[in-house]
Amino acid sequence: MLFAYRVTAGQENIVADLLYEKIKKGKFPVNALIVSPKLKGYMIVECPSELEAKRVITNVPHVKGVLNKPMQISEIAEMLESKPTQIALKKGDLVEITANPFKGEKAKVVRINEEKDEITVELIEVAVPIPVTIKSNTIKILPQ
Repeated sequence: MLFAYRVTAGQENIVADLLYEKIKKGKFPVNALIVSPKLKGYMIVECPSELEAKRVITNVPHVKGVLNKPMQISEIAEMLESKPTQIALKKGDLVEITANPFKGEKAKVVRINEEKDEITVELIEVAVPIPVTIKSNTIKILPQ
């Protein structure tokens, strides 16, 4: 049976780590701990009974409670699937770098490597154009 724990938003991974250590030490019958970025403020636990689900969270920080109704995997399957996002990016587009040492710099797209999910950009506001290869999720497309 799957049970949802209400946890402090942003603390889902910390709670999962604490629960994992508690489960290992206490030999609780928990089969899985599920944390998904699509489930802010919640984490899912697979446990044989509601009583066991409640016993596991006793005295664990950031856990606010257990939802009383067990869930089926089909109810949350869509939230757990990871779908790659496609960026409508083409050579010559202007972008702003949102991470790494070049955060905040404007650049022009020079090359796109979809297999590695990387792009090569040239920094614009520098004396000498510098090509930099970065992950495609570390940019923001600027309006032209």
